[in-house]
Amino acid sequence: MVRYGLRRGAWWRPACPPRLRRSGGSHCIANVLLAGGAETYYTHAKWARPKVLSRLKGLVVNAVAWNRQQITEASTREVILGTENGHIYEIAIDEVDKKEKYVRFLFELTELPEAIMGLQMETATTGNATRYYVMATTPTRMYSFTGIGALDTMFASYSDRAVHFMELPGEIPNRQLHFFIKQRRAKHFAWLSGAGIYHGDLNFGAQHSSSSGDENFVENKGLVSYEKLGETTKPRSLAVSEFHFLLLIGDNVKVFNRISQQIVEDLKFDVVPDSAPIGIIGLCSDATAGLFYAFDDSSVFQVSVQDEGRDMWKVYLDMKEYATALAYCRSQLERDQVYLMQAGAAFSAKDYYRAASFYAKVNYALSFEEISLKFISIAEQDALRTYLLRRLDNLTKDDKCQITMISTWIIELYLDKINRLLLEDDSISVDNAASASNNAEYQSVILEFTAFLSDSKDVLDEITTMKLLESYGRIDELVFFAALKEQYDIVIHHYVQQGETKKALEVLQRPNVSVDLQYKFAPDLIMLDAYETVESWMTTDKLNPRKLIPAMMRYASEPHANMMSMHEEAVALALQVDPELAMAEADKVEDDEDLRKKLWLMVAKHVIQHEKGIKRENIRKAIAFLKETDGLLKIEDILPFFPDFALIDDFKEAICSSLEDYNKQIEQLKQEMEDATHGADNIRSDITALAQRYAVVDPDEECGVCKRKILSTGGAHQVGRGYIAVGQATPFYVFPCGHSFHAQCLIAHVTQCTSQIQVQYILDLQKQLNLLGSTAKNTGANTKDESASSTSSVDKLRSQLDDAVASECPFCGELMVKEISKAFISLEESEQMTSWLIKPVPSQKLLPMSI
Repeated sequence: MVRYGLRRGAWWRPACPPRLRRSGGSHCIANVLLAGGAETYYTHAKWARPKVLSRLKGLVVNAVAWNRQQITEASTREVILGTENGHIYEIAIDEVDKKEKYVRFLFELTELPEAIMGLQMETATTGNATRYYVMATTPTRMYSFTGIGALDTMFASYSDRAVHFMELPGEIPNRQLHFFIKQRRAKHFAWLSGAGIYHGDLNFGAQHSSSSGDENFVENKGLVSYEKLGETTKPRSLAVSEFHFLLLIGDNVKVFNRISQQIVEDLKFDVVPDSAPIGIIGLCSDATAGLFYAFDDSSVFQVSVQDEGRDMWKVYLDMKEYATALAYCRSQLERDQVYLMQAGAAFSAKDYYRAASFYAKVNYALSFEEISLKFISIAEQDALRTYLLRRLDNLTKDDKCQITMISTWIIELYLDKINRLLLEDDSISVDNAASASNNAEYQSVILEFTAFLSDSKDVLDEITTMKLLESYGRIDELVFFAALKEQYDIVIHHYVQQGETKKALEVLQRPNVSVDLQYKFAPDLIMLDAYETVESWMTTDKLNPRKLIPAMMRYASEPHANMMSMHEEAVALALQVDPELAMAEADKVEDDEDLRKKLWLMVAKHVIQHEKGIKRENIRKAIAFLKETDGLLKIEDILPFFPDFALIDDFKEAICSSLEDYNKQIEQLKQEMEDATHGADNIRSDITALAQRYAVVDPDEECGVCKRKILSTGGAHQVGRGYIAVGQATPFYVFPCGHSFHAQCLIAHVTQCTSQIQVQYILDLQKQLNLLGSTAKNTGANTKDESASSTSSVDKLRSQLDDAVASECPFCGELMVKEISKAFISLEESEQMTSWLIKPVPSQKLLPMSI
């Protein structure tokens, strides 16, 4: 219930009854009716006396509209006035000038000339322009104006288009127009007209086309008939709050809720002074402070509002506007009432899923057990499951026990739903999985169920959940949940039983699976698919092969030495059976040439010494055996195996063949030596020709680094030690690509771009050259031998320096390629850039600007 109260206070009583229009405390315009006409006064809060606005002399001003968004303490900015003869004027007054800056005629009601009784103005910024909204009322009409630009421009635009108005004829003592202001912006309006209270919401952000073709910024319009007030007399005055109309009827103030269209309170003035024979004159409001006043000709009564919106949620709830009711709720108990009514309405309409969603949001008004029994009593298991799921979403992490119990109940409801789907349709059965997969609802429930298992794996009790899944025969979901809980032995055991080796191996390949499971299931997996199992082992790290041997022995219990890379043992065993088999085993080794030769020698020795038969026949077999080795064995390799007194005739042919091979190899080596000698001669010739090579340098050729002429003389470059100046020219390098550099410029460029080790090497060579040059200059060369020795050392160092800096062109060689990896901005430059950044002042604050 909204509570209003009356409090009496003092009131300024002028000599003549004025019409006062206040703008928020700093500016005031008063129009005084005199016998000879009317005078309009302006006063400022700082002034001691009011000032007559001479340019408004004789005009009866009934209404004033202030520009609330732009008014300041020093200036009124644009103010519009409505007069008795239906004219609208614009005026602006500055407190410093103490007079009106201008008075400008804006508009005249020509179609139906009537007095303007109410006037309100609002502005909004649209881009860089200002849009004005003006509402004016006469005894029978309410006009609305809107436009972009200055006020005179906006009103001038109505010279060639119709003015939008609402006509409500009827008689009433005092026609008033009020805006409700919240946060300096008008939210809704009310007009006390002859037909009733015409009201609506104001939307200044977007305009909508009206039936007359004009722009209308009024929404949710309505008319309150005076019959709803339960009074025979019409109100004399009106004040507007956020949800109510305060109506002055007689000496009573009736509070009318504009949402519920009902009178919620009737305030009576118990003491009306005898000096006020006409009683309470009217009502007014202070939009800034949110206060309301009733006044007579000598007193003021304050109408105090205590928490006006406290019970508005009930009003909207009775109107079944649930979303708005929730917006005005202030406690969970109030929200529970809204959710209960929503849930009850949906339950009555048999929309059980929607009802379950609303019931899940109720915390205190109705218990969990009562809501659950509602759905159980009507056998709505699906709606109950929906309620439990939504209820689970609203629980906090602290409700661990309740979360686990509800989650377990949901598991059982899901399993019951799946069973019912399997039983409802004969085509869906446990034995007919293909039919089940074709059922959309069945598949949808399965997907929901697995998703719920995945989301709730941390809150479900592992043992209880697995028992439920097992009791309902849901093996696939049991395996899925076991994987979620990292019970991989159950998962792998299931796949092994089903013969799904690849799936079992995929589980074993997961990084969080224990290696012990590899050894545990190795015997079963290798029996199912040996190839895939071994391939999986080969790609798995940290496996101990010794622990896998029992599984392999179980798969193949017969000994096969060759499979274990025991090739010598394999050949030895094969020789006991058949030499041909031993040859095949020896030929299997391909990667190790020495081992292969050793194996073939074992076979050859066996053929020569241990083969049954005539010795000469065995020797012939051994000689023939050499051909089968494809050149791997030669006669000299098997000679030690022959008996000491064997006839040479038996292997004469083999010896001759071997000698011929050696002869061919000697001839081939001779040819290779001759080719090498010829190549060396060619290289020497090239080196000799290279020493005589020269390049023609243009006189205008520039250094690639300093951009000076390459043949510049003295001054700019000092001749380095170890270099011989040609005349007065500075030593320089010319590369085959055409780039030229001064010696010192090239050294400087290379030392900037190369590695630190190379730089140190170049600097050391320069130091040595400088040291030799200084020594020769200071001591002089006493003998020819000393001079020759010094020159030789200098030439050697200079050659090393040339190799270090001029082995390739710095612009075309590897040095330039390495520049790609370097940043465009060096560390030193980045630090310099950072020093130029403008850093925000820590104490600086950004103040929002309100319009």
